[in-house]
Amino acid sequence: MRSPRLAALELKRFGRGKLPRAALVALLLLPLLYGALYLWSFWDPYGRLDKIPVALVNEDKGATVGGEKLQAGDNIVSGLRESKTFDWREVSPEEARDGVAKGRYYLSLTVPSDFSERVGSSSGENPETGALQVSTNDSNNYIVGQISRSVFSEVRRSASKKTSRTFLDKIFVSFSDIHQKTEKAAEGADQLEDGIGKAKKGAGELATGLGDAKNGSKSLKTGVDKLTTGANDLKSGSKQVADGTQQLADKVNLAAGKVRPFFNEHGKQIGDLSRDIVTASNTMTTDLNKLPERAQKAEDDLRAAAAFASGLYASFCEGGPKADAVKIDCETAKKHVTNMNNAATTAKDFNALVKDHKNVDQLKTHVAALKKMAEDLGEKAPTLGQDLDASVKKINELNKGAKAVAKGASDLHAGLTTAKTGVSSLDTGIGKLSNGANTLSGGMYKLVDGSGELATGLHDGAKKIPDYDKDQRDLRTDVMADPVQLANQAMHKADTYGTGFAPYFIPLSLWVGAMVSYMLIQPLNRRAMAAGASAWRIALAGWLPVAALGVLQTAALMSVLHWGLGLKMERAAGTIGFLLLVTACFTALIQLLNARFGPAGRILVLALLMLQLTSAGGTYPVETSPGFFNAIHPYLPMTHVVEGLRRLITGGDLGVVWTGCAVLAAYTVGSLALTALSARQKQVWKLDKLHPELSL
Repeated sequence: MRSPRLAALELKRFGRGKLPRAALVALLLLPLLYGALYLWSFWDPYGRLDKIPVALVNEDKGATVGGEKLQAGDNIVSGLRESKTFDWREVSPEEARDGVAKGRYYLSLTVPSDFSERVGSSSGENPETGALQVSTNDSNNYIVGQISRSVFSEVRRSASKKTSRTFLDKIFVSFSDIHQKTEKAAEGADQLEDGIGKAKKGAGELATGLGDAKNGSKSLKTGVDKLTTGANDLKSGSKQVADGTQQLADKVNLAAGKVRPFFNEHGKQIGDLSRDIVTASNTMTTDLNKLPERAQKAEDDLRAAAAFASGLYASFCEGGPKADAVKIDCETAKKHVTNMNNAATTAKDFNALVKDHKNVDQLKTHVAALKKMAEDLGEKAPTLGQDLDASVKKINELNKGAKAVAKGASDLHAGLTTAKTGVSSLDTGIGKLSNGANTLSGGMYKLVDGSGELATGLHDGAKKIPDYDKDQRDLRTDVMADPVQLANQAMHKADTYGTGFAPYFIPLSLWVGAMVSYMLIQPLNRRAMAAGASAWRIALAGWLPVAALGVLQTAALMSVLHWGLGLKMERAAGTIGFLLLVTACFTALIQLLNARFGPAGRILVLALLMLQLTSAGGTYPVETSPGFFNAIHPYLPMTHVVEGLRRLITGGDLGVVWTGCAVLAAYTVGSLALTALSARQKQVWKLDKLHPELSL
């Protein structure tokens, strides 16, 4: 009998009675329990996070920053409620702690009382970070804790971004303020440069003026020295005058006592003598008027005579043409020539003195005064006695005044001595001021150059300092608050969590279905073995019915996943065809283990399932597993099944699929060959077959 017929007969056994038919239905639906039911349970868990109760505690008291009220905690709470990430429930801190501990809440988020104050401190002198407090309890659910870390990382990033935007906006506003202040400073530097230029000019003028003042102070010092010397002379002279007037007064008083009787007796003769003096004064005045003419004539005559004498002397005594003709006493002649020259010089000096009208005028004045006094004396001669008394009185007053003058001269000398010291200090001080002014003038030149460089630098700096308007600030704060954006380009993206895990649970379901099927169907067809059929026919007769059931299981599972749960397959036909090959491989491999090892094979099937599940990389990348699982990963069929289904369901390179097909085909053929070998060995009855060590 052929293998397909034997397989059909094996399946017909399930149509005999209700219980076998129920068992057949159970076999067909069993993969749904592992595949569809598992995937359904967490098909889209992230889409239902809003059903997870989470405690939310807002203790933030707010803060005042820059004169504005900041309620960062309320903003966080409002944003969380709008996001609907979890089922947020605002409770007290005590309720949150108790609820997380007892499992009423999976976790809690607490906004501390100083949160706004810390957030607002970023623009102050002592910036601090604001900390959101998260409390989890892994005894409630470990996965929720992992999910919360991702969610709260996003919450923290969003809050940090808002805080950074506020801080950076203030920085950019400060840039604008600095720009404006720098421009004003540059304008001030320009004005400073102009002012320093004027100051430079003034410093130069000051240096020049102090130089002149130094010269003036020097002259003043010299003048005061002279005044001091003169005052000293005046002091001495005035003392002598005072002494003289005292002596004069003494003598006058003494003489007046003797002369007064004479004046009274001889007044008439004195009057006559005075008139004679007036006549003589008139004659003297006439002679004085003729004196310049006569002095000039005398100078000319004496100069001519001196010149003539000098010529004669030269002719006779100094090798002239007459030196040998006449012998004279040259030494005596030289003395006469010298005397004549001296007389000519004296006449010249006298003429100069006469020409200096001061002396002549003074003499004329004195003569006129003498004449006037003589006239007065002539008039007053009769009353000379009385006048003498008046004169004596005046001389006594003169004496008294001379003494006062002497005392004043002494005081003047003392004052000028003090002034001399002050003027000397003034001269020294002005000298220092002059040196300082010269130094200042030189420094002003450098200051002018420096102020010019300062103005230029401030203008250049103002150009380099940015001055952003509101739109530019908003753009830059957005970029700098979140400078790195994650450009997440998902190739062949899985729409749901269940879609991503389907390549892992589908082969698990088919393996379990094949494993349970061989609990009800013999791996080696007893009828074929009893009939002495060939080993290949026996192997195929035991494999085909389970493979057929696997096809039905695959159809049922994929129908429910596609139309029930909404699984979308990028390559639906390829997925179905690949799963049929998977079913053939799994059933052949499980048949081999059951046929070769008997009841112990069921344990090996389960163990092999565990090894494949842990090394296939269906959940986490296999690289995150210990080295043992990495070592067996490439050699187990489920590894290739998971990787192939990922490419077929979500899309991708088909090279992995074709590799998987080759591996699965090799496993299928190899397993069937080894099963045939086991069937041939089973056809020989042995003692251990009659009395097995273990029976299940």
